Amino acid sequence: MEPIGRRTASVGKALSRAFDAALEDAGGSLPTWLILLALKQSGARTQRELAEAVGIRSPTMTRHLDNLEEDGLVVRRRHAADRRAVRVELTSAGEQAFHRLRGAAAAFDERLRSGFSDDDLRQLSSLFDRLERNLET
Repeated sequence: MEPIGRRTASVGKALSRAFDAALEDAGGSLPTWLILLALKQSGARTQRELAEAVGIRSPTMTRHLDNLEEDGLVVRRRHAADRRAVRVELTSAGEQAFHRLRGAAAAFDERLRSGFSDDDLRQLSSLFDRLERNLET
């Protein structure tokens, strides 16, 4: 039997490549999707809060936000109460990009679920939960 770590890595890479391609086809990328999703879910955030929520290091987040701002998807403003903090907000173009990428993510999810019963999906979710718990120990 193939070691589970190797199989997990192989499937993880394949999933990642396929999801990246689906987002790219919709005019985005994984970092763009994660940033827009975080902003949509919680509204304006400081750049630091956004980096923590998305799991992107602050210098890398700055580069992503530079690109998103240049594309007109987000705007950065100084925080009124703390002039050192920068708040990031979606623009109307960012809202449109979010909906486009959400559609791509939903279609990708449907593709992944294809051929699985509800019981299969519950079992798969349970197995993923167990794998995550195993990582904690």
